[in-house]
Amino acid sequence: MSNHSSAYEQPYQGEPAVWLKYGPYEAAVLPGVGANLIAYRDTVKGYNFLREPEQGEMDEFRASPGTHGIPVLFPPNRYEDGTFTWNGRRYSFPINEEATNNHLHGFLHTIVWEVDSYDANEFYSTVCLSVSIDDSHPVYQYWPHQFTVKLQYTLSEDGLQQQVTVRNEGNDPMPMMLAFHTALNAPFAPDSTADDMTFRATYGQRRQMTERMLPTGEFQPLSDWEEQLKAEGANPYGEVMDNHYTAAPQNGRNYAEIIDSRLGEKLVYDVGTGYKHWMIWNSEASGAFLCPEPQTNLVNAPNVDLPDEEKGFFSLKQGEIWEETSRLYLIQK
Repeated sequence: MSNHSSAYEQPYQGEPAVWLKYGPYEAAVLPGVGANLIAYRDTVKGYNFLREPEQGEMDEFRASPGTHGIPVLFPPNRYEDGTFTWNGRRYSFPINEEATNNHLHGFLHTIVWEVDSYDANEFYSTVCLSVSIDDSHPVYQYWPHQFTVKLQYTLSEDGLQQQVTVRNEGNDPMPMMLAFHTALNAPFAPDSTADDMTFRATYGQRRQMTERMLPTGEFQPLSDWEEQLKAEGANPYGEVMDNHYTAAPQNGRNYAEIIDSRLGEKLVYDVGTGYKHWMIWNSEASGAFLCPEPQTNLVNAPNVDLPDEEKGFFSLKQGEIWEETSRLYLIQK
């Protein structure tokens, strides 16, 4: 094995973690906090691509791990009054966003996952994690299905690859709703500023949302800035953004990108075409990070009166698998 590739266990700010290294890259994943990929860095250039907790913030992060690293949302985003009915079954979730009386972000991003394996060779370093839900698991009361979700992260010369696999192991059809609340630093380089940033994403139309942040089923016009973001790109902090869009792949690719004009480098987040929707949130136009969130389904999908195909709302029968691959990588312009 070459000396520039490794996979090993070592704490991340006191939290058990599996680390991957390959060439200039390193990444860390936290099995005890929802299999959150908390760090992805270029150690040669000093880039931190993902928003990480500051020193001393780990307890806060563990309590609410939604806006650092890459949290797994299942089911993602908001569900009206914390409930929906599908296939003759009522699903009920705790109201964890009291301001809107909704359930937010599901339960996989806060629970413990298993580390199945990790490995490294001259071509890549990789880690596989999984969580299996059955009637003995606390999550079963909200999501009464037997299923397994697997996450594999791989570092190579092509950057960071994520593969997610969801398998229905129960007898009943299971709704399939998944997203990633990926928190990308913009800027990701230590000497760049928010003014150096250009953001672009392959979204289409913007969903109209109620005051409770639930889609009405209608679209609303894009602002000039939003039109620019999806065309040639614009500064990601031009307006406060917490918006829901259809995905509109271009040249067969569904992606978001952050361009550092000072460095002439571009971070590409290619999420795969299995994600039919985006939520894009720039943290009140913070100037520090933004979350381009790929989602399989429309927010609150089971409660919205639109065709399933348009909502990206589908199910898995017994034994069926859904999977998708995403990648975060750097292009030098």
